[in-house]
Amino acid sequence: MKIAAKPFSLAVISAVVLLAGCTKKPLRPTPDQTMMGPGNAGPAATADSGVSPENVNINPDAPALAPRSDVLEDQFTIRGLLKPVYFAFDRSAIKSSERPKLEAAAQYLQSHPQQRLLLEGHCDWRGTAEYNMGLGERRAEAAKQWLTGHGVDASRLDTTSKGSLEAVKNGTEDQMAKDRRVEIIILKNPGSGAAAAAAAAGAGPDASSGAAAPAPADAGAQ
Repeated sequence: MKIAAKPFSLAVISAVVLLAGCTKKPLRPTPDQTMMGPGNAGPAATADSGVSPENVNINPDAPALAPRSDVLEDQFTIRGLLKPVYFAFDRSAIKSSERPKLEAAAQYLQSHPQQRLLLEGHCDWRGTAEYNMGLGERRAEAAKQWLTGHGVDASRLDTTSKGSLEAVKNGTEDQMAKDRRVEIIILKNPGSGAAAAAAAAGAGPDASSGAAAPAPADAGAQ
């Protein structure tokens, strides 16, 4: 009987040890106890990871990749293909930083011998309408002189002025800087210059001829 009891005792001891070891194992975590569970998806988690509902699945390059175009075209003209030339306060001189734009315009005419350009001068809202019309014309003429001085035939260039007719009234410094410009408009057909100039000058008399007399330099125009 004593010999038979020993195997039985060893079996009982082994079972007890096994059960004791099992009870010490941790329980399998539930979804709420994990880092990705609902209970831990608070501000602390997003602060460490840099991920929030606002930036998930956002492509930072999307705006740059979206199709965009500022080019406007009708039967007579193409606007926006050649960049506008900007001017300093109350000045009509071509800045060195703007010359590459006129170089691009000259190259365009060389590549398109049947087309011409309309140089449309603009000012910001400050100053009298008369003075701004004259300043816009002087800016357009300055662009024309630069182009003719770099090999462009003057017969392929027209000038007009809109003065401050399209300026942003009470605009910011940035808006006013953009208003002080010469638009370089492509005339698609040889006979389209008169129609385009007439349309440009429709809101003001003598705009395409530059007939407005310039006022003194202290008139406050831009």
